[in-house]
Amino acid sequence: MKRRNIILFCCLLALAYSCSNKNEIRDGDLLFVVAEDHGLSSAISRVTQTEMKTNYEHVAIIHISSDTIWVLDASPKDGTRKILLQDFMDERGSAVYRYRLKDEYRGSIEKGWILAEEMLGKPYNFSYIWNDTSHYCSEFIYRMFENDSIFELNPMTFINPETGEFDDTWVTYYDSLGVTIPEGEPGCNPNGLAASDKLEFLGPFHF
Repeated sequence: MKRRNIILFCCLLALAYSCSNKNEIRDGDLLFVVAEDHGLSSAISRVTQTEMKTNYEHVAIIHISSDTIWVLDASPKDGTRKILLQDFMDERGSAVYRYRLKDEYRGSIEKGWILAEEMLGKPYNFSYIWNDTSHYCSEFIYRMFENDSIFELNPMTFINPETGEFDDTWVTYYDSLGVTIPEGEPGCNPNGLAASDKLEFLGPFHF
């Protein structure tokens, strides 16, 4: 009986440690924002679904420096930026979920900050066509970890899987830019990043 109680205590202690570790905000945690059910947010979700069936429209990364919690991301309004976590959360109109690089890949984070700093201050990449002068949200995160192959590029598609045709929202969007839809060109998206087997899902995020 005594031995069984000791084993039970150890299991409960391990469980408590695991829960505490997941609840703690850590440098490099990734924040995925759930897509709203309208406009471009909905269009992004429609054409970027994976087997994980996630529904994200935006991704950002937490950076802890001198006890201050920052968020780095690429925003349509501000381009690539660094803002306080509280300000980032105040902007959000939908739920946020948190992911974390698994322990064996966390060595990539420090190197990633160097690349992130080089990208800060650049405009948003509204065309989603790969270039070195502007960045969209998932591209910003991809490039941070590109040297360690944490995430993958895949051919982009703007075809609505329900119709087999270009999604009407994307047709209107690219017409307004005067740009040909970049179907099949390399790219990435929040749902694709979230599906990486190098990430651990932590759950809903509140701050």
